[in-house]
Formats: sequence, C-alpha cells, structure tokens
Amino acid sequence: MGSPMQRRTQRFRYSRWDGTQTGFEFDADAAFDELTDELLYHGDVNAALRRMMQDGMQDPDGNQLQGLRELLEQLRREREERLANHDLGGVYDEIKQQLDDIIDEERHAIDNALRDAQNSGDQRRADNAESAAMERNMRLDLMPDDLAGKVRELDSYHFESAEAKQRFEQLMEKLKEQLMQQMVDQMSGAMENMTPEDMARMKDMMASLNELLEKHQRGDDTTADFADFMNEFGDFFPENPQNVEELLEQMAQRMAAMQAMMNSMTPEQRAQIQQLSDQLMDDMDLQWQMQQLSGNLQQMFPQMQWNRSYDFEGQDPMGFAQAMQQMQELGDLDQLENLLRNASSPSALAEADMDKVRNLLGDDAARSLERLAELTKQLEQAGLIANKEGKLELTPKGLRKIGSNALKELFSKMSKDMAGQHEMNQHGIGHERTYDTKAYEYGDSFQLDLNRTIRNAVRRNAGQGRGGTPVQLSPDDFEIERTEHLTRSATVLMLDLSLSMPMRDNFLPAKKVAMALHHLISTQFPRDYLGIVGFSETARILTAEQLPEVSWDFVYGTNMHHGFTLARQLLARESGNKQIIMITDGEPTAHITPDGYPFFNYPPVRETVEATLREVVRATKEQIRINTFGLGADGSLRAFIERMTQINQGRAFFTTPENLGDYVLVDFLDGKRAMARAGRRAG
Repeated sequence: MGSPMQRRTQRFRYSRWDGTQTGFEFDADAAFDELTDELLYHGDVNAALRRMMQDGMQDPDGNQLQGLRELLEQLRREREERLANHDLGGVYDEIKQQLDDIIDEERHAIDNALRDAQNSGDQRRADNAESAAMERNMRLDLMPDDLAGKVRELDSYHFESAEAKQRFEQLMEKLKEQLMQQMVDQMSGAMENMTPEDMARMKDMMASLNELLEKHQRGDDTTADFADFMNEFGDFFPENPQNVEELLEQMAQRMAAMQAMMNSMTPEQRAQIQQLSDQLMDDMDLQWQMQQLSGNLQQMFPQMQWNRSYDFEGQDPMGFAQAMQQMQELGDLDQLENLLRNASSPSALAEADMDKVRNLLGDDAARSLERLAELTKQLEQAGLIANKEGKLELTPKGLRKIGSNALKELFSKMSKDMAGQHEMNQHGIGHERTYDTKAYEYGDSFQLDLNRTIRNAVRRNAGQGRGGTPVQLSPDDFEIERTEHLTRSATVLMLDLSLSMPMRDNFLPAKKVAMALHHLISTQFPRDYLGIVGFSETARILTAEQLPEVSWDFVYGTNMHHGFTLARQLLARESGNKQIIMITDGEPTAHITPDGYPFFNYPPVRETVEATLREVVRATKEQIRINTFGLGADGSLRAFIERMTQINQGRAFFTTPENLGDYVLVDFLDGKRAMARAGRRAG
C-alpha cells in the first residue's frame, strides 16, 4: 500500500486560459463517450454531432469547450458593445472642427485688418477696409452648415489671412488624400499618400480589372490574364490572391464594408460625403471605373449583404479610418455568425478564418472552434464513424463502443447488493469445465490452455526447422479449455417505440438498456441469441446494426399483439431456454386484424386485449417466458401486465426510467445464474 500522502485524494483547480496552461484536450474516445446519450436518443450520428456542436462539451480534466450557442451569444455581445460605444457621425467631425477653426482665424484677421486701417489716419483706407470686412463677414455668416457646402464656399473665398488660406489648402489636400485612400482601401491597403502618377496608374489598374472581371463573368479562361494582371499591378494587393476568385472576393469585402458605412449614415451625412467627393474628386473616369466595379461585384457577391447597416448609439466619434475598420470587423462578425448558424456538422466550422475569430472573440473562442471542427475527423480516424455517401454513420467499432458505454454506465449505477459482484467469472457463467481441451474456433470463450498452446507452437516451429527460443505463436497453436455448454438461452427484446415513450422521457433509458443488453450478451455470452423487435402501431424486427439509429414512431398505438407474433417467430428458430423481455409504458391499444391490417383504439377495446393475450398463450405453450418491465405503470397497465403474467408465469417489474437498467440487467444475470445452477444439478 502507498503512504498516506500517496493515497490522499488529489484536488484540481480550474481557471480561465491565459496562455500558460496546457489547454483543452479531447480525444476521440472521450468525445464519443459524451456523444453516447445523444446518439441513442436521436438515432443519428449527424444529429448527435450537431447537438454536441451546439452545447459544447467537457474534457476529462473538467475544462469546458464552448459550443455554438455560447459563441453566438459572445458574438452578439461583441456587436452590441461596438454599436453602443461609437458614433458614426464623427467620421468627418475633425475636418468640420478644423474648418470652423479656419473661419475663426479668418474672422480674427478681418478684425485686425479693419482696426489697423481705422488707426492709420487714412480715411479712404479705413472706408475700403470697412467695406471689405463687411463683405467677408457676410460671406462667412452665410456659410452653409454642411461640410461639402463649407468647402465649396471657402474654395472660392478670398482670404484676408494668409495663414488661414494655407491651412485650408493643406486641409483640402489631406481630405482629397483621404477620399482617394477610401477608393484604394476598397481594393488594397498597399498604397498610401498617392501621387498624380499613382492616380494615373490606379486608373489603368481599374480598367484592366474591369476587363478581367467581364471575361470571368462570361466564363472565359482568365488564368493567363490574371497572371499578367498581378505581374503589373500586384503591389495594389498585399494579400497576394492566388486566382481571380480570391482577388474579387477580397475587393468585394472592402467595398461592402464601405457601403455598409454609407448605409449606416443619415441621409444628410451621405449627401454631404457624396457632394464632397464629387467636388474634390474631379477625375470622372476614375469615378466611373469605381462605379462599374462596384456594380459588377455586387452582382457577383450578393452574399456580402451590400444593404446591411448598423445603428451606432455611442458617444465616441470615429475618424474615417477607424470607422472603416469597425465596418470590416462588424462585417466579419456577421459572416462568422452566418457560418455558425448554418453549420450542419462540425467539419463545416473548418471554413472559419481562425485568425479573424481570434481577433474578434479571443483565444478561447478560436480554440473551441478549432476543436469542434476537428471532432468529426477525430471520430473518423478512430474508426468510430464513417462517411457513407455524404452521411455519417456508426461503424461496427462505434456500435460496440455505444453498447459498452451503456453497459458500463448501468453497472456503475447498480448497487452491489442487488446483483452481487458484477465482474464476470473468467470461465463464463453458464459453462462447466470438463478439464479437456480443444483447438480454438472463432466465437469460443478465450480460456487459453498455456501448456498445450506452447507445446503446439514448439512442435510446429520444429517441423519448420525453427526450433529453439523465442517460441513464435500462431493462431493455429491456440488450444482452449473445453467447456460443456449447459445454459444457452435465446432472448427477444421487445422495445416500445410508441410516441408516449419520448413524451414521458422513457425512450432514452429503454434504448440504453437495449444497447447494454446486446453488448452484454455478445461479449459475455457469445453463444446466446438476442433478437430485437420494436413495436408501436405495428411491430418490426430490428438488427443490432440498426439499433443505434432506431427512434420512436410518430404514430399512436401500442401493438403488443404484433410484437409477440414476431418474437415467437424469431425464437422458433432457436434452441435452449427462451424468453421475451418487453419494455413498455402503455397498455395494448392496437392489434393486427384477421385481414392483416393494424387496428388502433384508445382506450383499448376487447378485441385488442384478447388478440394480445392469445399470443401470450401461444408463447406459453412454446415454453417462452415473458418478463415485462412496465414504466410508470398506472392502474390499467398494471392490471393488464398482472393478467398476462398469470397466464405465462413470467415476471412483472413495475419500475421507473431511473432504475430500469438495474432491473433488466439484474434479472437477466440472475436468470443466467439460475440456469447455470440448474444445469450443474442436471449434470
């Protein structure tokens, strides 16, 4: 035994990821364990993965992986915070303030010039100065309030102040550069402080680009044209697009962001900016090329939401560059939200730009998306699911894993005094040792006789001229202890699939029991038989491969009559002890009429009850034991089960979804033990 310090329970503390921790770790087996209940409930790998994708999950260390619901809520908060803090009306506030300062400086110069003239003693000079001051002040007083109007009036105004005139000319150059940069920003971020030569080259680029776009829209091969275009104008596009589609999409994103900013402004603000642009950007050819490009891109990329707008309600005014940055990031938030809302499977999340996700939502969100996007691939690589014609399905390994998980969960919940120790005897319950051996055959219990197995290997190796050590084993060498098969049993599980089962939260526990029972029999009692029959308005035989995908039927009716008929047919082909295990939450309300059609009525009619009991009588005559597990049994269901049990001499259990598995597995194992004891006494 270890020391008290070694035996002390370990404690763990969890905190938000800060870049120093190991991070979220989740392997395929752990993910599949999380998926088990979803797979059983929905019966569809794709639906179960979508649910996990929405809700997130925990890794074995307790770290939480964010699901899409949480990420979408984070997106919403991020958008609201941006809109609540900023004011789009401030895009040109700084320029307006500078124009007002220029006007104030001009008024001050006018006052100084008038005062100097009046103090000069020259009456004519004073009169002329007074007339000029009156005219200038009148023009300044009548100056329009809007930005474009002020620029237009000041452009034709004769300044008194040389300093004010110089400041205005510098401001106009800056504003022209800003508007010009606006055009460039819609295509690339590479060009700054454009010269007249840059402007001429930009026009050439625009003309070539529109020509390239028209060829692309016609479906022409543009591979060579694109290469020539990038050789000549590639410096406009630092993202280095690899083809025409990438180039146009990048440009469309920028132009859509600019359009969103315009859409978010008031009509007055839009009109001012348009007038200002028309006034300062006198190159009509360039404007026409831009308009043509914008129209073409809007047709090619309608998904860019060219009509989107945002309602900024904050007090923090944004400059032009900041506003464009906000528009692009808000557009990225919209695109990410659209991707998350429409993702049909975890693999679809791989389309997200993780760098943008990290920039917008942080490292935790990006890491969660990366893990979710890898989930499907991990499960496929582990051999638990497979993609068949575009649909994800369980593999045989996945099927076994679900059954194993269900059985492990049920056993972990069972108290030891209900069924004794649950570990299976290594020789297998229901088999008697004969102290003889035989060659191993597929399906045999692997109770290896080491002496005979090694002796076989030595003899075979010597015959092949490979004597000595090490001894090389082959499957042909395996020899196992022979057991006398005394207690083979055949079981049919009848599973209620009527609509009441999910409505009363009985479906998942019942299906989990079915998977656990199948796994128990196939692994611990491989020579036993298990058949499965699902029943609602009618009944149908199910295979073990179909069981994980089985769901409830959206019909009314509990047709035990048909279920017992199919169960008897399955058991008629088998030998050994025969039994039916029926799990249901309703009395019989449907049966098959003599002409072969289902009949349903609630409350049950006499014909349905009698048809069902006739099948019970037939099963009894065929020595088939019926054990019934009634979930939430009320008076009428309880009375029917008790009547059926009196006829068949089987057993009835009235239980709840929480302890259904305990009852079914304990009863099954107790039955196997009883048969083993009876077999030994008979021997």
